[in-house]
Amino acid sequence: MARGARIVGLAAAAGLALSACSVGEGVDLAGAGELDTDDYLRVAIAGEPDQLDPHNTSAYFSFQILENVYDTLVEPDENLEMQPALAESWEVSEDQLSWTFRLREDVVFHDGSPFTAEDVVYSYDRIIDEQLANAYRLSAVEDVVAVDEHTVRIDVSQPTPALLAAIGGYKGMAIVEQQNVESGDVQLDPVGTGPFEVVGNTAGTAVTLRANDDYWGEGPHVPGVVYRFISEGSTALADLTAGEVHWTDSIPPQRVNSLRQNPDVEVAGVPSTDYWYVTMNQARPPFDSPEARLAVARAIDREAIAQVTWYGNATVNQTAVPETSVWYHEYAPFEQDPERARELAESSGLTGETIDLMVTNEYPETVTAAQVIAANLSEIGVSTNIRTLDFATWLDEQAQGNFDMLLLGWLGNVDVNDYYYNQHHSEGSNNAQGYSNPEVDRLLEAGRTETDPDARKEFYDRAAEQIVDDASYVYLYNPDVVQAWAPELQGYEARPDRAIRFKDVRLEEDTE
Repeated sequence: MARGARIVGLAAAAGLALSACSVGEGVDLAGAGELDTDDYLRVAIAGEPDQLDPHNTSAYFSFQILENVYDTLVEPDENLEMQPALAESWEVSEDQLSWTFRLREDVVFHDGSPFTAEDVVYSYDRIIDEQLANAYRLSAVEDVVAVDEHTVRIDVSQPTPALLAAIGGYKGMAIVEQQNVESGDVQLDPVGTGPFEVVGNTAGTAVTLRANDDYWGEGPHVPGVVYRFISEGSTALADLTAGEVHWTDSIPPQRVNSLRQNPDVEVAGVPSTDYWYVTMNQARPPFDSPEARLAVARAIDREAIAQVTWYGNATVNQTAVPETSVWYHEYAPFEQDPERARELAESSGLTGETIDLMVTNEYPETVTAAQVIAANLSEIGVSTNIRTLDFATWLDEQAQGNFDMLLLGWLGNVDVNDYYYNQHHSEGSNNAQGYSNPEVDRLLEAGRTETDPDARKEFYDRAAEQIVDDASYVYLYNPDVVQAWAPELQGYEARPDRAIRFKDVRLEEDTE
C-alpha cells in the first residue's frame, strides 16, 4: 500500500466508500453500458475505490484498478527490481544529483494525445506543489526539467539511491494527463497510458476497463476487465467456483487451506512485502513512557494473533521487513512475558487504565487481532475498549490523533526506506504515533543518501533495532499474498507487492 508504497491506514491500502465525487447511481463512461462484456475478465475485489485519481487516492482498492490503467517511468518486476516502463533508459550523473530519463516515443494516452516529457513534469510538479499523498517520495527533488520532448531530468538535493523505487514502486506515482486532471474527470474517468482504459464506473457495483489497442507494450490479451466489489469473502468464493468471476483476493483466511484442495481453483500464496503492527499515541500518557509501550510489546502473543487472523498464512516478525527481502534484519528481543509486562505496566502507570484500541471493520483481521490483544492486556491489569470504525473515520481519527492504540498495516513496500522513514522519522508525514529519537533520525537520514548497499543496510538495521527497542511500532507479522483464480485464466502471477496486473493474462477460448 503503497506500497512504503501502498499502506493500509496511512497512505494507500484500504477501501473507502466512494466519495461525494461519485454521486447518483454511477457514471456510464464511453458507452460502457452498451459494451458486450461477456468475454471480459471478471474479477472480485474486496472493496470499492474511493476515487481513481492516482495522486489523491490512498485506497488499495483503487490501486487494484489503477495498476492496469496507468504507467510510471519505471516499474518493479516480479523480483521487485526496477525495469523500464515509460522510460526506456536512464543515467545518473557522477555526483548522483541528476537523473536523466529517455522516454519512449511511441506512447499515447487513452484519448489519443501524445505522451511527452511535459507530462512527467506536470505529474511530479502536481504531487510536489499540491503536497499530495506521495509528496514525501519526492522530498529530495529540487527540479523536474523537460530537456526535450522525450527526455526528462530530475535534479535532487542529495544522493537518492531509492529514487527509482520512489517513482516506480506503485501507481500513486503515475504519469497523468493535465487536461484530464484539470477538468476533474480524473476522479471517475482517468486517462492514462496503461494497457486498459476505464469505460464504466458505477458506484457500489463495478468498474469496467476496455483493452487499450494503442498500448505501447505487449498485451493486453483480453478485451477488457470488469471489477466487481464483493466484500463478503464467502460470496466472492462462491462466485469464483460457480464461474461468475475468474479471479479474487476476497478470501477468508480460514478458507485458504480447504480452497487449495479444490481442483477447479488455482490458489497462490506468496510471501508479501507487507507488515502489520500496533502503535501507541505517544502524545497521551501513559504511552509517552517507553515502559508503557514495552509492557504492550511483552504482553502480546504474536503467534496467536497471526494464527487467528491468517490461519497459518503469515510469518511472525518483530521488525517490519520480511525475511524474504534482501533488507531483512533478524532482531526479535521480545518474548511474551506477562510477568515482566506486568512490572512495566505498574511502573509506567499503565496498570488499571482502560485503553482505546482503534481498528476498522473494513479489515476484519484487525478486529480479530484486537480481541487477542485485549485478552493479553487483561492479564497484566489493563482493560481495552475496542473501537471499530469504518476506514474513512479511522483515517480521520488517526489524523487528529484521537486514539490511544491503533492496529493496521503497510502494504506494497519495495525499498527499505519505505518501511521506516516516513513512519518513524520525527518529521515523517505518517508518524501518527508522535515518535521522536534523534539517533533514529540520523540513521534514517544517512540511509536515504548512502549509495553503497552494504553500508546503507547497516544504517537501516541499526535504526530498526532502536525503533523496536523504543516500541514506536510493535510489529506483529508479515502476511502472505493469497489470491485465487479459475483455471481458464492463464498467465497470471501473484506478486509480493500486491500489484494486480492483467496485461499478460489470457482466457481460454472455451470460457463462457
